[in-house]
Amino acid sequence: MSFADRLAGVAPPVGAQYRPFRVEGVEVGLVKHDFAARLREFSGVFQVSEQAVDLVPTLRDPAARTRAVDGALGRLRERGLISGWRGEHYPVAISFSSPALFTMERAAIPLFGVRAYGVHMNGYVRAGNRLKMWIGKRSLKKPTAPGKLDQLVAGGQPAGLSLTENLVKECKEEADIPEALARRAVPVGGISYCTERSEGLRNDVLFLYDLEVPPDFEPRNTDGEIDSFHLWPIERAIEIVRDTDDFKFNCGLIVIDFLIRWGYLEPEHPDYIPLLKGLHG
Repeated sequence: MSFADRLAGVAPPVGAQYRPFRVEGVEVGLVKHDFAARLREFSGVFQVSEQAVDLVPTLRDPAARTRAVDGALGRLRERGLISGWRGEHYPVAISFSSPALFTMERAAIPLFGVRAYGVHMNGYVRAGNRLKMWIGKRSLKKPTAPGKLDQLVAGGQPAGLSLTENLVKECKEEADIPEALARRAVPVGGISYCTERSEGLRNDVLFLYDLEVPPDFEPRNTDGEIDSFHLWPIERAIEIVRDTDDFKFNCGLIVIDFLIRWGYLEPEHPDYIPLLKGLHG
């Protein structure tokens, strides 16, 4: 196996399986043809044609759109067609900095191919001239990637919070990191991809942070989403991400991004250029 094998987890979808999802004529997502057919019954919410799925134009403001879509999604959930319901709303917008056209239940976002955002934070410790990295193991009860390896802190970006507010919140919930320490996290870039997963089309941008934590810091999960934490020498993290698929599909890429930025994966490596391209799909 190789580092580049991790890119298979974010390979773009193949073929014309989708039609645009639009609000006021502007594309904000992609809907698979078979799911589009299920939306036809909600004619007061969606206009479904062979070319696209549109929100009906009579839904003129974000609050009305949110209420109408929530009603349709709730009925689909009752039929078992939407799993992993979170009770958490994500913004649906033209771009990250644009106002939300409406908000949508997180579990439904992949079914509509809407661009979603998240924050992932690498936690590391300096040990002399070497680095160690904190790795979380996801709970077996998680609806996505149960039992897979993860960053010290990671979470989706909900409506109504800034990136910093969300990172501080996730730090507290996932690893019991005090706010003063969490606010020392350094923004270091991001990765993006659009790939088909079992839950639907993952069209994601993940904002990345690095945080150096004190050697005596011990993370403690408080929201039940992480089973355990492990402090690994960076060499072990390198081996696991290169030789196994133990990391959640996107979390392995974030480790690789860290290795590139910190010089552990150098330009002469045969995977270097494919990884640079693949991390920013």
